[in-house]
Formats: sequence, C-alpha cells, structure tokens
Amino acid sequence: MQGKRILLGITGGIAAYKIPFLVRLLVKQGAEVRCILSPSAADFVSPLVLATLSEQPVHIEFWNKQTGVWTNHVELGLWADVMLIVPATANTISKMASGACDNLLLATYLSLKCPCIIAPAMDLDMYQHPTFKRNLAALAADQTHLIPATFGALASGLEGQGRMEEPEQIVAFVHSFFLNRAQKPTNTKRFLITAGPTREAIDPVRYISNHSSGKMGFALALAALQAGHEVILISGPTQLSIAHPNLKFIAIETAQELLVAVQENWSWASHGIFSAAVADYRSAEVSEEKIKKSSDEITLSLVKNPDILAWAAAHKTSQIVMGFALETNNSGQNALNKLRSKNPDYIVLNEQQNGISGFGSDTNKLIIFDKTEQGRELPLQSKAEAARSLIQLLDTAHV
Repeated sequence: MQGKRILLGITGGIAAYKIPFLVRLLVKQGAEVRCILSPSAADFVSPLVLATLSEQPVHIEFWNKQTGVWTNHVELGLWADVMLIVPATANTISKMASGACDNLLLATYLSLKCPCIIAPAMDLDMYQHPTFKRNLAALAADQTHLIPATFGALASGLEGQGRMEEPEQIVAFVHSFFLNRAQKPTNTKRFLITAGPTREAIDPVRYISNHSSGKMGFALALAALQAGHEVILISGPTQLSIAHPNLKFIAIETAQELLVAVQENWSWASHGIFSAAVADYRSAEVSEEKIKKSSDEITLSLVKNPDILAWAAAHKTSQIVMGFALETNNSGQNALNKLRSKNPDYIVLNEQQNGISGFGSDTNKLIIFDKTEQGRELPLQSKAEAARSLIQLLDTAHV
C-alpha cells in the first residue's frame, strides 16, 4: 500500500461515520488519500475531519466559491491508482450504472483511467431489490469491483444484509487487490464453499435453524483466497464477513435458496466444499401470520429439505467434492455412512464437543475420510489452521 494513490468517494449514507477511521487506516499503511464527497455526504461526515486525516483538500463541488478554485475531475481520475466509493448508496450506484453525471463524484468516476471498487450500504430490502441487483450486475459488467454488504444491525433498526463492510476489511480488500495485480497466480482453482446455518420459516417471526456460526466455512474461504484461488462463498445468516477481490459472496437463508445458488454456480467450480449446516427439514406450510399460543401443544408438519451435497456429487463433471459430517455419537460410522450414501470424494468428520469442537467453537478436531474409507486425523487446532490443511489437501488432490 506504500505510495498507492487512493481516490476515496463518499456518498450520503449513515455509514459515512466510519470513513474517518478508514482514511486513518489507509494513511497509516502508507497510501495517499484524496476525498471526494457527494453533496449530501457532508451531512454525515465532516470535510474538515477528512482533510485533517488525509492531509489533502476535500472536494465536493466543481467550483469552490470561497477560494475561486476549479476542481479538475479529469486530473483526479488520472491521479488515482484506484477509486474507492464507500459507502456507496443505492442512489449513487444507480447513477453509476446508468452513466448519470450530476455531481463531482460521478464526473470523476466517468473520467477514471483506473479500477473502481464500491462498498454498498443500505437497508436490507433495498439491497435485495431487483433494480439494485440489476445495477450491480451492470457495474460488474463494467469491471467495477464489489465489496459486498454484510449482515448486521442497520440504521432502520432491522437486521440483515446491507451493512457496509468494516474499515479493516475494506483496507484488507484494497491491499489484496493491489497484491493480486502485482502477482498473477499460475495455478488458480475455483472453490465453491457453503457456510453457516439455514433458516426455515414457520411463520413471519419464527424459524427452524441450528447453532452453526459459519466460522469453519468462512475460514475455508479465507484459506483458499490466501492460497491464490477464486472463491464463491454461499452462506446463511452469520455475524462474519470477508472482503477480497477474488471472492463472490452470495447470501441465502433457506435450504432451497442454497440449492439454487449451488446449481447456478456449480459449472464454474473446480472444487466444492459443503460445510453449511443445512436444516434437514422445513415446515410443510408457512403461516402468513404469527402463530398464537392458544394450547399446551402444537403439531408442525415437516418435510425433508433437498440434499445439496448429494446433488453436487451426482452432478459433478470434473469437480472434487468435500462434505462435512457433524456428529455427536457413533461418529466414525455415521460419517462413513454419509460418504457411501452421498458419494462425495471426501467427508470431514467434525465431532460436536461444546467449547472444543463443532458449532460455535474456535477450534476443531477433524477426521478426513476419502473413497478408500481410510481416516486421516488432524490434531485439535484452530479453525483457520484446519482450513489451511483442508485447502492444501484439495490443492494436490486427484480423484
């Protein structure tokens, strides 16, 4: 990051309160930072604070009436090694996708000779709206790089995907972006990884789920990225996030949504790692209204969810498939039964031991079974270390 020139575009969203910290982190790593604010962004973050931290003038309008200085948007676009737009609101993203040019920030974007990275921030329904998704797709076609929004508490009081990625992760993304451009891997593989729990609705406020934190799946994605590979990470709701230029993140809630996402991306993958904790059953009927407590007992009719690991193994062409088995008893036999019935290339046995291994823990004690049904036991280690071991195994695997 030393000496890298980062043009920071800031738009009018509540997440702009995090930008001073982002500027400080970028400058601390040796980057030169210049800030452009959309006209409404100054309502959310102080230009004086940004100018102080970046040690550069902050630009808002084409013409500064107080100083009489004209801001040359073409010169700014030529100066930058990368333009980073954070937070990127739905309004600004829409204008970028359509080529609108009604402020200095947008004029500079349209004048760029360097790559552009955006980090969206908005309410969860806006983030899922079809028009917003179309705008993101248009920007992707224009080679704009995306740092996806994360799950979390939103300014509306709701919780979901739409929260701007944290400044530390944005800096890590930019660092990896420059590193990837300098070092082109020669043996890149494409990993599709599932992570986290699924949620199966019972009524508008209740659902069937499990205690998966998503830590193992996210650790696997990070290990694959650090090894120089491309990753599609498909995850149910978690409190985790990763930002990386070689990562495509897909958020899902239900097993049905997970299956569709896997099916749509399966032909892209060279490797599939299925570590998501998929609910085995879902409610046969989802009530449109909250089910009221009216009796001492209630009966729910459940139907089986699709078996996503079995589908992937049955529809693989050249992909290498790894599944996970979380067990509490008769673990080895249950894992082997899963290997035989679902037919992946590997099954990773993960025994649930509260606080030590399994859901919610920071460590795992794994046993890897291959087609020969021989088990390779890994020592108790952090999930990050276990993930690196599994990625190294798949890196050299031939099945």
